[in-house]
Amino acid sequence: MIRYANKGGNSGIYAYEIQDDGIIVQFSSNAKYLYNYSSAGASKIEEMKRLATKGKGLNSYIMENVKKVFASKLS
Repeated sequence: MIRYANKGGNSGIYAYEIQDDGIIVQFSSNAKYLYNYSSAGASKIEEMKRLATKGKGLNSYIMENVKKVFASKLS
């Protein structure tokens, strides 16, 4: 997993892992969630990947757009 840059300074995200058709997000609580094309749609996943690598805006995007459409909770 890659440590999230948190350029905004107040994110609830700790780390992420980009996959071909998804992204795993680890929150500060240590909970990990897999979001993928099947659960959230390709365009939303690609935006999550973009925000993750940018290091800003991912937590807000998740809360507003995909919070409950994760494919699975990993921990």
